[in-house]
Amino acid sequence: MASNPNFTEGKILSPLIRFAFPVLVALFLQSMYGAVDLMIVGRFGQATDVSAVSTGSQIMQVITTIIVGLSMGTTVLVGQRIGERREAEAGRVIGSSIALFAVLSLILTGIMLLSARGITRLMQAPEEAFSSTVTYVMICSAGAIFIVAYNVLGSIFRGIGNSKIPLITVAIACVQNILCDLLFVAVFGWGAAGAALATIIAQGISVALSFLFILRTPLPFHFSRKDIRFDRRLIGGVLRLGAPIALQDFLVNISFSVIIAIVNTLGLIASAGVGVAGKLCGFIMLVPSAFMQSMSAFVAQNIGAGKPDRARHALWIGISSSFVVGALMGYLAFFHGDLLSALFAEDPAIISAAWDYLKAYAIDCLLVAFLFCFMGYYNGCGHTTFVMAQGIIGAFLVRIPVSWFMSRLPTVSLFYVGLATPASTTVQIALCMGFYFLMRRRSISTK
Repeated sequence: MASNPNFTEGKILSPLIRFAFPVLVALFLQSMYGAVDLMIVGRFGQATDVSAVSTGSQIMQVITTIIVGLSMGTTVLVGQRIGERREAEAGRVIGSSIALFAVLSLILTGIMLLSARGITRLMQAPEEAFSSTVTYVMICSAGAIFIVAYNVLGSIFRGIGNSKIPLITVAIACVQNILCDLLFVAVFGWGAAGAALATIIAQGISVALSFLFILRTPLPFHFSRKDIRFDRRLIGGVLRLGAPIALQDFLVNISFSVIIAIVNTLGLIASAGVGVAGKLCGFIMLVPSAFMQSMSAFVAQNIGAGKPDRARHALWIGISSSFVVGALMGYLAFFHGDLLSALFAEDPAIISAAWDYLKAYAIDCLLVAFLFCFMGYYNGCGHTTFVMAQGIIGAFLVRIPVSWFMSRLPTVSLFYVGLATPASTTVQIALCMGFYFLMRRRSISTK
């Protein structure tokens, strides 16, 4: 098994890319969970199944991002302790995180099972697809423990600088998800319910493999079962770093859920079209997302080692690399969105609606190269409260108001509604730049 890299010495670009690439591929494969569901349901199901998977997966995405945000506290804290050469405490951070998230997963499962119908009603799912959406959410909620476990284990590996093991586990699980989708949806005809069941089975396999690898992988510190306990101080540190990220991710996803609810009022075709576009956007945003996660781990180790200049250098290298890919993704989304949408739907009306929405996201492809790298940088520095604040401002003061206003125009189109996203990103970049120069001024004045 490959050794865990030290990000605090040597070159920056090549280690960052080597770490980010497995993260990128893992994110791609993880996105395939929902995308394959939608693709196969689109081919073998009805429009109601497409709408159900679209709305239901958005609901579950909100839950997943909360867990990812909280687990980022583990990634940052572990990375900082390794950078500080406090390896023994890094092992205790991991043990405390496992104990914390085990309890949270049980609470989350109960809440989601009890509130599935109410949440679906809040999302204004089309009446024809309401029952299928509730079923999808309930099945996925029953497997919430796998969603939690997978993301926590992934955060542990990223914190120690190992991005390859999460890639291996998700790759195997993705293949399993495709096979189960084909069996449950194409052969058995279970529609949205079959897609949800396939996803949960695949997540369970991924978790089992992750546990197997963590037991057999040499760690840069001692870790045993005795470390798995509720250490109030360490759990407090994880929550202090992770809770603002989780709250920000939760509220941002709520804002996207509100947009879907707004679009759902425009009819079944618009609902299905945005669902298809949403899955494509998940792929389009993979590179900046990978750089954001990698930046957090890279910066955390360097901040822990007392090398802030190296961390800042990594930020601008990440932005430059991400922007090049973002320009390509933007081109594909704007000029060839119909071909991309046809991967997930056959109905010409749904394809047209999805392409209309994608054109707005094409603009955002150029902007998120800046925003996501800034967010990863600030997370690694421990400024997670600022990350939360700028995300909330963008979501509730820009994205939701703009999308609502656009949906009320006499000549409403999904392109106009989609413009709310790049508008929000622009405001958030301005906030990040302002905070960056404020930090630099304070750093210079203290030298």
